[in-house]
Amino acid sequence: MAQFVVRHLEDEVKARLKRRAERHGRSMEEEVRQILRNAAKESNRAQPKLGSRIAARFSKTGLAGDLPELRGDAARSADFSR
Repeated sequence: MAQFVVRHLEDEVKARLKRRAERHGRSMEEEVRQILRNAAKESNRAQPKLGSRIAARFSKTGLAGDLPELRGDAARSADFSR
């Protein structure tokens, strides 16, 4: 089993970890292990690209067609005068 030491951890962070461990009925060491396990699982998941995430978020709003591709277009500010 691997071991490592975390130096210069703020007292408030340590106190919050201790309270969190108590809420879950674990030792602080076990709580940190569980946090690290969960963090390592999340980093292995393939995250969808930004456009796919935006499309998924608004998929139920009734947009019927695809939005035009904007690659290469110069950015411009919105015109609210109309």
